Amino acid sequence: MQERQALASFAALSQGTRLNIVRVLVVAGPGGMAAGAVAERVGVSASNVSFHLKELESAGLVSQRRESRSMVYSANRVSLSELVRFLLDDCCAGQLQLLPLSAEAGAVEAERISAKSRAKRA
Repeated sequence: MQERQALASFAALSQGTRLNIVRVLVVAGPGGMAAGAVAERVGVSASNVSFHLKELESAGLVSQRRESRSMVYSANRVSLSELVRFLLDDCCAGQLQLLPLSAEAGAVEAERISAKSRAKRA
């Protein structure tokens, strides 16, 4: 992820309602959730959630698709993963044991970061 995209993502996530929307959509999984259900879950009006979903979509953090008469939104897991990787790329000054990830995710991420660090030194 380029810094410019990371900044756009952070800007979109820096608002509480949008952060809550992303968290709800991550839990909803790949099937996503209709905009009305998202609004109900985060406790805002339909017009308010529509505004926030548009901002998140513009930042590449959510995607939408039409199902019948509803717009269904899903978290863009690839973009969210890239954002996390962007944050962790230079994490812990090469001390991968300090990387605060789950064991499985940590092992994969630690190897990726280690390989990147080796490549930088070479």
